[in-house]
Amino acid sequence: MRSPTAGRRSRLLTTAAGGLALLVLTACSGGSSNGAGGGTTKSVDMAAELKKPATIEFWSWLNGIEDEVKLFEKKYPNIKVKVVNAGAPAAEYPKLRTALKAGSGAPDVVQLEAHEVSSFTITKSLLDLAPYGANKIKSKFEGWAWDQVSQGSSVYAIPQDTGPMGMLYRKDIFDKYGIKVPTTWAEFATAAEKLHKADPKAYLTNMSPSNGAAYTGLLWQAGSRPFKSTSSTNLQVNIDDTAARKVSDYWSGLVESENVSTDPDFTDQWYRGLASGKYATWLTAAWGPMFLQGTAKKTAGKWRVAPLPQWNAGESVSGNWGGSTSAVVRTSKYPAAAAAFAQFLNSDPASTKMLASKQSLFPATTALLNDQEFLYEPLPFFSGQKVNRVFSDISKTVKTDFTWSPVQDYVFNTFNDTVGKAMTRKQDLTAALTQWQDSVTGYAKKQGFTVGGS
Repeated sequence: MRSPTAGRRSRLLTTAAGGLALLVLTACSGGSSNGAGGGTTKSVDMAAELKKPATIEFWSWLNGIEDEVKLFEKKYPNIKVKVVNAGAPAAEYPKLRTALKAGSGAPDVVQLEAHEVSSFTITKSLLDLAPYGANKIKSKFEGWAWDQVSQGSSVYAIPQDTGPMGMLYRKDIFDKYGIKVPTTWAEFATAAEKLHKADPKAYLTNMSPSNGAAYTGLLWQAGSRPFKSTSSTNLQVNIDDTAARKVSDYWSGLVESENVSTDPDFTDQWYRGLASGKYATWLTAAWGPMFLQGTAKKTAGKWRVAPLPQWNAGESVSGNWGGSTSAVVRTSKYPAAAAAFAQFLNSDPASTKMLASKQSLFPATTALLNDQEFLYEPLPFFSGQKVNRVFSDISKTVKTDFTWSPVQDYVFNTFNDTVGKAMTRKQDLTAALTQWQDSVTGYAKKQGFTVGGS
């Protein structure tokens, strides 16, 4: 299950946006036909290439990833991997963009959040891994996870972990107030009113005004599709589509009635809320359970896991929040070795099991999502509930065809200034949704995109 370290970051837009604008405009003016700006479109003889000596550099923010690297080096003794912890995404991405702009200093392989792959692909910074055999391992991954890293037959990263969304809830609080686990959003709203009326200091959940990624996961579940690109220079922006308005109307009612709280998440106030019982649920991703048991230890045994409530009774649909990938940078001098490493790290059975057990990443591979030992591992913090089994089932319900924008950092940052601000002020979220749409549209145009809506 994935740590939210990557999600807790300032966006550093002043420096990153300027670099992105230059790179996008450059990319839109021309470049290689494979969309990655480097490599080849011809199939590579990987067996021959991997016999050649090579030393590659790998940037990652995961502690202990050297153990998985050793597995790769044992299988491919001619290839050495230098691991560099470049810091969390807020630190890593500006370093990477600076190196790309300078033409030196970039790694061969880099860990990227799934939503960032588009921003580096549009600038032709990533190698198309298809000629290096990437599509041969496509069937090893959840289909929707593979869709996040591919465009047609081209593959620009290998999925490492995912964040299908579910609901963690306090069984003791539910039992105390006679609340049934809500299976629909209508039931959720009724329960929120009931709990807050019974205990004005308690809330069924917290809706953070500073987390556009989490909110986007809820939009994803509802069927919102905010972005679509028909070419490297065109971007359709539909942040305020019908499904998104439905979600915003719903949460507007809960926020304005103050039946849910609006504390910024991953702050001291929020941590205290999780530990004290202020929030009876946390709408989170598959990495949430492991994170929770490390930050609210005294609540052990009180939590359980369930799927997200549904918009329509009887449905089984979820969205995604989080997840990372391994991508090969186009400037790599050893593209075959780098491509082989990215594929091995995230698809080899031993390596993926270590990623799940040592780094607590929620798997993207179907093999591990169906592994009996993984599925039925009881978590004492959740009173022995088979949490992995619950989220594995949820993973199969994540809607496909969701795509990210090439300016996703700006999208998330502007959420705070529009929808997030409306939450804090207990104002209409749907009106703020339109402000979010207008802000992103204007920004994308300044980056050189032709912008429209469907």
